[in-house]
Amino acid sequence: MSELQMPKVDNSVLENKDRYVSDLRRIIVKKDNVLSDKDEIRPYETDALTAYRQMPVAVVLPENVKEVSEVLKYCNKNRIKVVPRGAGTGLSGGSLPLKDCVLMSMSKFNKILDVDYVNRCVKAQPCVTNLSITHAVQEKGFYYAPDPSSQMACSIGGNVAENSGGVHSLKYGATTNNILGIQVVLMDGTIVNFGGKTMDSEGYDFMGLMTGSEGLLGVITEVTVKILKKPEIVKTALVGFSSIDDAGNCVSQIISQGCIPAGMEIMDKALTKATDDHVKAGYPIDAEAMMIVEFDGTETEVDEYMDKIKDISSKNNSSSFKLSKSDEDRKKFWAGRKAAFPACGVLAPDYLCMDGSIPRSKLAEVLKEITRLSKKYDLPVANAFHAGDGNLHPLIMFDANDKESLRKTEEFGAEILKYCVKVGGALTGEHGVGIEKRELMCEAFNDTDIQQQIKIKLSLDPNSLLNPGKVYPILRKCAEEGRVHVHQGKTKFPDIPRF
Repeated sequence: MSELQMPKVDNSVLENKDRYVSDLRRIIVKKDNVLSDKDEIRPYETDALTAYRQMPVAVVLPENVKEVSEVLKYCNKNRIKVVPRGAGTGLSGGSLPLKDCVLMSMSKFNKILDVDYVNRCVKAQPCVTNLSITHAVQEKGFYYAPDPSSQMACSIGGNVAENSGGVHSLKYGATTNNILGIQVVLMDGTIVNFGGKTMDSEGYDFMGLMTGSEGLLGVITEVTVKILKKPEIVKTALVGFSSIDDAGNCVSQIISQGCIPAGMEIMDKALTKATDDHVKAGYPIDAEAMMIVEFDGTETEVDEYMDKIKDISSKNNSSSFKLSKSDEDRKKFWAGRKAAFPACGVLAPDYLCMDGSIPRSKLAEVLKEITRLSKKYDLPVANAFHAGDGNLHPLIMFDANDKESLRKTEEFGAEILKYCVKVGGALTGEHGVGIEKRELMCEAFNDTDIQQQIKIKLSLDPNSLLNPGKVYPILRKCAEEGRVHVHQGKTKFPDIPRF
């Protein structure tokens, strides 16, 4: 098999569903942990990318590593596709089921296994939520640094699968920079461990390979993460700007002058107002753009950095500067940012949250292009950015019940991502490729690049049974110029039912 194509539906799996379900119930100790009735499996038909849905043949909910291994071994032997799923909060369709697949929900793997303050790490099962790790160690003055906006709900295993970031990734890095070890079960049932409680540098970096692999290489069953001591002091500022260009230029100058904030975010006027209405965070709602910037460390260094930020902001025509006076203020500032996406519910019936990365110096340019595209497609857009590391999240407003609106939204989103690549960026910063961006992979990679990635996939899963149809283009090969086109003018994903 030289390339990975979108798998055709295996009708033999559908025809033998009852036998396969019966066999799976012999593998899974608790029979109620194998679901096959339509009403039982309907909650698993989609993830947070709700424009598409598909019900699997069955859902299995293993409770231990042995069950995961035996299910994968059985499915591999019988050539049954398997789609792993964590909390289902993904935004790129990575855990969307296939019609002839077994969906493996890891929701029973929800326990913290070990807290080790001496080695400053926590070992957790994959469906422990991101925020729960911090809750488990905060009484001793520790925390887990990566903090996606969905950290109350997203799972640590899903964070590894997507290499998730968050508002504090600028200083502390994404998931890959904050994990020490993982346990993974391969498609043939083999259980492997990479890393542990200490840095592991021997041999190939398999932990790095698995991180961000979107469930195509193995099923994560344990994660060991670093925990950090809480800093002495943390201060946050809200900075308003009269133009989005000034905000973008300010970000570039802050980084170029050697200031590395713990977090630095930008929201445009539309999102700032919607969020402040939702949370009452005290945002400068009249500003065209708002920056949230935070420093942590000793009181002396934090105060020095804040003075620098105020000066740099002033030189970039800031219209307001508000410094947190208490930890309560600071938490309120961030609560607003982390509620930005749900706050958009008042702006339109639905929104599509895009995810791309760009060089910081191109922020103002890309924002101008998004504004142009918004007018072209006649669709409103609100913008949030992990500005410090160039990860942008345009939120395109549309109505999912209107097929034309959905079509335009998909085209709008694709043009944003193409422009990100054009200016030297990437298709995703943390949400993953999934199905959402798979046909755009040829914007960033040529055919040889993609085939090499697929060869790695097939070396661990020769029959391409683990989460097939995700990440890699399936409509046709990349052309020499690195492009891919929808075949015969069909919609983006003609093989996947929509709402």
